[in-house]
Amino acid sequence: MTAASHRRFKDELYAAWAEIGKVLASPRRIELLDLLAQGERTVEQLARETGLTVNNTSSHLNVLKDARLAGTRREAQFIFHHLADDGVVPLLRAVQTIARRRLPDVDRLARTHLDERDEVEPIGAAELQRRLRKGDVLVIDVRPALEYDAGHIEGARSVPVDELRAHLARLPKDREIVAYCRGPYCVFAVEAVQYLRGKGYAARRLDVGLPDWRASGRAIARGAGDAAPSALHMAARRQPARTRARGR
Repeated sequence: MTAASHRRFKDELYAAWAEIGKVLASPRRIELLDLLAQGERTVEQLARETGLTVNNTSSHLNVLKDARLAGTRREAQFIFHHLADDGVVPLLRAVQTIARRRLPDVDRLARTHLDERDEVEPIGAAELQRRLRKGDVLVIDVRPALEYDAGHIEGARSVPVDELRAHLARLPKDREIVAYCRGPYCVFAVEAVQYLRGKGYAARRLDVGLPDWRASGRAIARGAGDAAPSALHMAARRQPARTRARGR
């Protein structure tokens, strides 16, 4: 390889890597990737979740598809968007980790909304897996039911955080309860363990989310039978997304 061809090779590589950086320069696209890591969604569902218009959401999804970070599949009249590769999850976590290490505002936000609200050390994935085999822990998935149906830790029970009170009587007090949600910066699990401890339950949160569990090669399960597709279709049929983004 000549010096000139070596230079071209390096230039092409760095240019390709920079394209991924350009895609991640949008906070909305990072949020969309975070949501797609939970399971596939229609553009209308993503628009409702993010508060964007359908057209704006579609534009961001096209950028993600062009960068090969997201893909689509068609089923009946629905088009579902999904992560193109589970490797996107470690990429997102790397961005989050370096941001917390190097940006004081990120660390402050994490401390205020996560660490200071839950001073009990979270349980790690390896320890939880060992305890699941022993059967001495109950795992609850506090994400929305749609996300649970798309994929969840095997043996976990669906208890969406906003329905926790209704499930309380069916939760055991003789076993520790471990709550998990979307990822290390998701507040659903923090809210769940706070509430459970206040009611006299032994509760901790998992230090990662379902996407991290799956990306590490650990087993996941889906909703029973056709539950997951049905839940997706039912949600897809609901009222159209708002056409005006809500302020944030």
